[in-house]
Amino acid sequence: MSASDRLNTPGRERRWLPRVRMDSEVFGSFAEGFARFMGTASFLIWMTVLIVAWIAWNVLAPEDWIVDKFPFIFLTLLLSLQASYAAPLILLAQNRQEARERVSLEHDREVAAQARADTDFLAREIAAMRMRIGDLATRDFIRGELRDLLDELDKGEDAEDGPRGSHRESGRASGRDSGRPSGRDPGRPSGRDGSPQAR
Repeated sequence: MSASDRLNTPGRERRWLPRVRMDSEVFGSFAEGFARFMGTASFLIWMTVLIVAWIAWNVLAPEDWIVDKFPFIFLTLLLSLQASYAAPLILLAQNRQEARERVSLEHDREVAAQARADTDFLAREIAAMRMRIGDLATRDFIRGELRDLLDELDKGEDAEDGPRGSHRESGRASGRDSGRPSGRDPGRPSGRDGSPQAR
């Protein structure tokens, strides 16, 4: 009993045709190039020229040189083969384009999500900065406070200068009174009641 016939051995897929290994990128690039060429005006023009030349040759050429007589069965077979190969190549190119667009869409979504997160972060930072700036003192506020302090200092200096001036005036008045004569002779003795005694 072979190992492939045992029940505890995973079965192998049997292939009747040999497996052909081919680089998918190379074949996909060829399919895209072929599909891209078939969608151009050059392909349509050259294909029209070949068909017209084939028909003209098989109609106007001598009997011995005719390859495909009317109704041009060989030309129909060639066009059928071309269409049968073109359809899968076009589908393969479309699948690759869809896969590429899917990857690009996923990348765009990631970029958009990152941009939105960055925008939200910047919005929060700007709001926080505005709140901090609102708590700071502005130029007008500082100027007003300085003006108030200067006014208070000026008032304090005026209040201090007032008592000093009054003390100065009183000192000057007392000095004047002490310098005046009393009206009696200092050399003459006075009596008990303060009146001057007669000689």
